[in-house]
Amino acid sequence: MRWFMELTAFDKDLLNLLQGGIQFTAKPYEAMASQLGVAEEIVLTRLRELKAAGYIRKIGAFFNSDQLGYSGTLVAVKVAPEYLAEVAEKINEYPEITHNYQRRGDYGLWFTLITNNTDRRKKILGEIQSQPGVLSMMDLYSQKKYKIDVRFNLK
Repeated sequence: MRWFMELTAFDKDLLNLLQGGIQFTAKPYEAMASQLGVAEEIVLTRLRELKAAGYIRKIGAFFNSDQLGYSGTLVAVKVAPEYLAEVAEKINEYPEITHNYQRRGDYGLWFTLITNNTDRRKKILGEIQSQPGVLSMMDLYSQKKYKIDVRFNLK
């Protein structure tokens, strides 16, 4: 359940730290708590609350997918409006889909797909293309990777 809550100064400090200050240790939340001057349970409880409220979508590591043998593509899908939810749900079934979001315009559904081989990428895209309501699709396979470090200063 999501609800609106105003971020406190502690929340902002916690979220700023979470964006790039997690130490690679056996107890990363304990280390964060130490940096913030509170008990680990306070950090864990507040993170759960912030996630439930929609401020945090996911906590996880970023890996260099190319080094691990994976490649990514950005896909734009033109879907008949009455099929949008159904197609989005189908797309979300694939563990290789990292993002799926709606945008304005003819191509109103966009997702990113990361696979470890071309055949798997083509198979997934073919299955999505064959879904009822999918009118067309653009596979914008990445030729060059541009990485930016996006952090939001919440102060």
